[in-house]
Amino acid sequence: MNYSITEISNVLEVTGGQIIDEDAIVSQLLTDSRSLTQPEETIFFALRTEADDGHNYIPDLYGKGVRNFVVASDYFAPPECSAANFIAVDSPLDALQALATFHRRRFRELPVIGITGSRGKTTVKEWLYQLLKEDYRIVRSPRSYNSQIGVPLSLWDIDNNTDLAIIEAGISTIHEMDNLHAMIRPTIGIITNLGSEHNAGFESMEQKAQEKAKILNSCECIVYCADDPLVTHTIAPLVESDVALAISWSRNHCEAPLQVDSADRTENATTLHYTFSDEDGEVVIPFIADRDIDNAITCLAVLLHLGLDGDTIAQRMAALTPVGTRLNVIEGVNNCTVIVDSYTSDYNSLTPALNFMTRRAGNRPCTVILSDLATESYSGDELYIRVSELLKTKRVNRLMGIGKEMGRYSRYFNDLPHARFFEDTQEFLNDVAKGDFDDETILIKGDPSFGFSQIIDLLEAKQHMTVMEVDLNALAHNFKFFKSLIKPGTKTVGMVKASGYGAGSYEIAKTLQDCGCDYLAVAVHDEGVDLRKASITMPIIVLNPNGVNYKAMFQYRLEPELYNLDMGRDLIKEGRKYGVHGFPVHIKIDSGMHRLGFTREQLPELIEMLKDQDVIVPASVFTHLSVADDPSQDEYTFSQFDYFDSCSDLLQQSFDHYIMRHVLNTSGIVRFPDRQYDMVRIGIGLYGIRTLFDGSEDALMPVSALRSIIISIKEWPAGTTVGYGRRGVLERDSRIATVTIGYADGFDRHFGNGRVSMWVNGKLCPTVGTVCMDAVMIDVTDVPCKVGDTVEIFGEHVPVEQLSEARGTIPYEILTSVSPRVKRVYYRE
Repeated sequence: MNYSITEISNVLEVTGGQIIDEDAIVSQLLTDSRSLTQPEETIFFALRTEADDGHNYIPDLYGKGVRNFVVASDYFAPPECSAANFIAVDSPLDALQALATFHRRRFRELPVIGITGSRGKTTVKEWLYQLLKEDYRIVRSPRSYNSQIGVPLSLWDIDNNTDLAIIEAGISTIHEMDNLHAMIRPTIGIITNLGSEHNAGFESMEQKAQEKAKILNSCECIVYCADDPLVTHTIAPLVESDVALAISWSRNHCEAPLQVDSADRTENATTLHYTFSDEDGEVVIPFIADRDIDNAITCLAVLLHLGLDGDTIAQRMAALTPVGTRLNVIEGVNNCTVIVDSYTSDYNSLTPALNFMTRRAGNRPCTVILSDLATESYSGDELYIRVSELLKTKRVNRLMGIGKEMGRYSRYFNDLPHARFFEDTQEFLNDVAKGDFDDETILIKGDPSFGFSQIIDLLEAKQHMTVMEVDLNALAHNFKFFKSLIKPGTKTVGMVKASGYGAGSYEIAKTLQDCGCDYLAVAVHDEGVDLRKASITMPIIVLNPNGVNYKAMFQYRLEPELYNLDMGRDLIKEGRKYGVHGFPVHIKIDSGMHRLGFTREQLPELIEMLKDQDVIVPASVFTHLSVADDPSQDEYTFSQFDYFDSCSDLLQQSFDHYIMRHVLNTSGIVRFPDRQYDMVRIGIGLYGIRTLFDGSEDALMPVSALRSIIISIKEWPAGTTVGYGRRGVLERDSRIATVTIGYADGFDRHFGNGRVSMWVNGKLCPTVGTVCMDAVMIDVTDVPCKVGDTVEIFGEHVPVEQLSEARGTIPYEILTSVSPRVKRVYYRE
């Protein structure tokens, strides 16, 4: 696909504003300054969000060669940017969407498939691409670009060579679909399903369904599942008015043109027998999960509507491949970070992967291991010239190209340092060793046919089959949830102590930094040093700084909590040794926790000590609430507020500079909005754990999931005993599976003998017998499963709270008890 090109005057016509260079050409729309690739043909939309302001990045982009900007009308360009075109508008986001709407109308006759729903949008989009790419030159949304910003960027890729566009549309609240529909104007509309995702933005499921259905208003054809009564009821007016052709489908014999009569599963595939227009058909798909079957049937309905014959449909659906929507981040050998992109292997998906890599790399070198790419609408020469230019703009230090096409066009990569090429994955494995990689960030991106899992195995530091999966999208969602509850200007502290509540501090910190969090807080100074070494630049508070290496604390700009006078004297003494002046500290007040902090009676001596030196300076004063989550003890909480106010007022009166105040923790942010002061501290809520059970935190998403695999299955008669001490006694003939997780991994011995259950292939399976050091047994008698199947210990289907209740503890302990030997895998959709 060729990039869309327009003159700057066309942008001006759509958005309004003033320009200097009327001959400027625009081919690239940019909203994230970190994604810059071709500055001379880029126009940057300076978007303002809760977390950031795009206008702050204009001088840097100007220095890199960008000369076209869409800005808010209240923005005044700095003098050094005088040679740029500035288009001033009321809202840069509205301008971006207006330009996308204008661009879409340039291709009025183009068929566009618009996809919405709670789940499955990206899978259906990518499968439709796989199924139709031989018939159409297709533009589709990169990854999950389905938002108010992502949709216009997706539509911009449409050009004169495009035969079909497939665009996702995702919403999280009312009225958002109005904007998306105006831009997309789909001719075929798909609703995949309706679930509980993003419910917080809607008053009811009915309202959510009505909002999502707005995308169907201009459609000539509507595809949906007739088995969902809410969807069917919502779109009934459209169907009954004959405005659009309805291609609904059913697996339960509901009224629908496409009837799926049976879905016969084997171990690795499903055969679908269907009837459409009084003709029977059959397809075999290489998937067995219900969600995959439903997504495949949706694609089948589209193919039938487009008129593909049964044999072609069967052939293509049998060749469908899984859609890996995740970018996984794992610990690599020799202090490397390995990023695995299992999404599609094409140019369209390469840019987001490289952007993610460069943001994660910091100042470390970057290596890209890349297979042949799908040519799509490019010729081979054009494709690999573009890939070469893209890699250079992303400061890739080393390329390892795998595949015949990479080798054929290797001449285009001569300007890249240390570029090497291999005919296939086996040649790579024969020639490359772990020692060839050291302290760098490695992006692995390849077509599934290349078997890059072998390369991942080579470069992965830990091979333990039990993994903690950390959803960075969920973390960002939870941060934005709490951000939405605080007043503009109130700062945020993200708590990443105890290695990010067991999730791993660096990736958590990096994500919070990208989200616009103001401060981080760690428990001990070593955690802060590690974050600094990993290129985390935001302010870091150390909550327990006693006995630290003060030189390292000053060197790495780690701001200590100050909770007693002896500590203050040590800080001042050590600071003088190193010539430190004005180093920020955070004064802890003991308002009722009675753990650490100054009392009101101690403040005069503290103030005298602080005013008699210039080494340290109070940056903030704070306290910790004891029972913020317990409404029955609000009287005590309000007494803590009063005590803190009197102490912080006394401290502030003694200094000329302003001292920030912060009190609220996760529960307090929700329950006491009038006590936000200057800053709030977000702790366990960041990780999706609710502290309140009145519905106020139901929008939180779990960040961590603990998974393992089945390594053995055996059948035993009733009466057989299982495990140490023969404590597991089978009351029936049973199938017992062994799972490779034990108390050395953090799965407590108290969880044995049926006290908790694990999720296997859609069912809960109780533990049997005593938990061992490295393994535990579960009863899978009622669950079809096999060796190698995944087991969820906690996550989406087994809330971590269930384990904490079984143990008689709190979720904090369960999360932080997961052993370091358990591999952490970080991912973004």
